[in-house]
Amino acid sequence: MRAIVTGGAGFIGSYLVDALVERGDEVVVVDDLSSGKREHLNPGARLDERDIREGLDLDGAEAVFHLAAQADVQVSMQRPDHDAAVNVVGTVRVLEAAREAGVPLVFTSTGGAIYGECDGPAAEDARREPLSPYGIAKLCGEEYLQGWNRTYGTRNVVLRLANVYGPRQDAGLEGGVVAIFLERLAHGEQAAIFGDGLQTRDFVYVGDVVSALLAAVGLDGGVFNVGTGIETTILDLHRACATVTGTNAEPRFEDARLGDVRRSVLDVSLAERKLRWRPEVGLEEGLRLTWQSLHA
Repeated sequence: MRAIVTGGAGFIGSYLVDALVERGDEVVVVDDLSSGKREHLNPGARLDERDIREGLDLDGAEAVFHLAAQADVQVSMQRPDHDAAVNVVGTVRVLEAAREAGVPLVFTSTGGAIYGECDGPAAEDARREPLSPYGIAKLCGEEYLQGWNRTYGTRNVVLRLANVYGPRQDAGLEGGVVAIFLERLAHGEQAAIFGDGLQTRDFVYVGDVVSALLAAVGLDGGVFNVGTGIETTILDLHRACATVTGTNAEPRFEDARLGDVRRSVLDVSLAERKLRWRPEVGLEEGLRLTWQSLHA
């Protein structure tokens, strides 16, 4: 098929593009390279270098994967107007282009930032109480997609991602805690943990996320969590990263940050039933693969 991938030079997007090209699809990457990297671009894909807020030409496309986003929670706290411009207005522009072209859209949303504080694995029908502008904007984008499905009969799909990690993740971005920990440990530096380290996250490997994205094509709409259903404390994550790097370094602790949730974990049983998808890579293996990529 002919696929459009917004944010296709980014962390998750570039892996999705690789998978599409490998199976023989024609792929167009839409990316302004503000956070995506040219070196991540697959040579088998064509780059349309533009800001998604400019609108898109989707003529001839058969599927659109919308991954382009402002993805830093702390940036959203400091610049909520910018976050909304990219994650709300930009998403509406992509959504409208897809509607006009008659093409279904697969949208990557966020599980952790949308549900807010979890008292257990959050299912798709759990209360959505985002604590940050980033989560609010992503939830707004979801509502636009589902509203278009009701109004226009479109078949847009939402995937709510847990904390994604893996090779190519940028340690300069706030969300890349695994990349940050591994980079600091690799350089013999002390990594910072914000809060007491007992806050939990659901860490899902990037390759598993790509499999879920591909499985979502062709569905008649729907919202699906994509994670592991397993909670890991940030302190335990740091210990696991130290183990895989062969060090015994200890982190330093700093004040907790506004907008960060205490507990986040997703119930992925719906994706298992409807997408025939489940995560395959455990945290220990995923960390090992990520660490190996830094020394390849």
